[in-house]
Amino acid sequence: AQHMNHCLPVSQQARGATVLRMSGGQAMGSTTSLKAKNVLGGELQSCCRKDEAGELVKPITGFYRDGVCNTGPTDTGRHVVCAEVTQEFLTYSATKGNNLMTPAPMYGFPGLKPGDRWCLCASRWKEAYDAGCAPSVILEATHANVVGFGITLEMLQSKAVQADDTN
Repeated sequence: AQHMNHCLPVSQQARGATVLRMSGGQAMGSTTSLKAKNVLGGELQSCCRKDEAGELVKPITGFYRDGVCNTGPTDTGRHVVCAEVTQEFLTYSATKGNNLMTPAPMYGFPGLKPGDRWCLCASRWKEAYDAGCAPSVILEATHANVVGFGITLEMLQSKAVQADDTN
C-alpha cells in the first residue's frame, strides 16, 4: 500500500471522531488513551503551553484538539510529534503543500506563527529533519509510537527543548 501524507493544517480528518467538551473548553476525543506514553516512557504530556492559571494557551493542538499529541484510528496523519515551530519549518511545510500559517476559520484553525507548539505529522517532521529544517521537539509531549515512522529517539533528542517552560 502506498503511504499517503495526510498531514493537514487542521483536523479535517477528525470529522468521524466523537469529541466531548470538558470544563474549560478543552476537547477530548473519545478514542484517545488516558495512559498514552511519550518517547521517554512516561505519561504523554500536553504539547500546549499553559498560562498562570494552568489553562492551555491557544492554539490548542492535537488531532483531537485536546492539547495532547495523541493518536487513534482516525488520525491517518499520525499527529504525534510535539514541535515548537519555526519560520523555517513553516515555510518548508508550505512549499510541500501544507500551509500551516494561513488561518482556516471554518475548521477553527488560527494559523501558526514561529514559537507556537503544534502536534505535527510524524512523516512531515521526518521529512523536514532529513531536509535540515525540523523544528525543536518536546520529548515529554511526543507520542511513543513516533518510532514506527523511521524516527529514532536520537533524532528527537538532537532537536529537543525543555518541557518545563510549558507552565
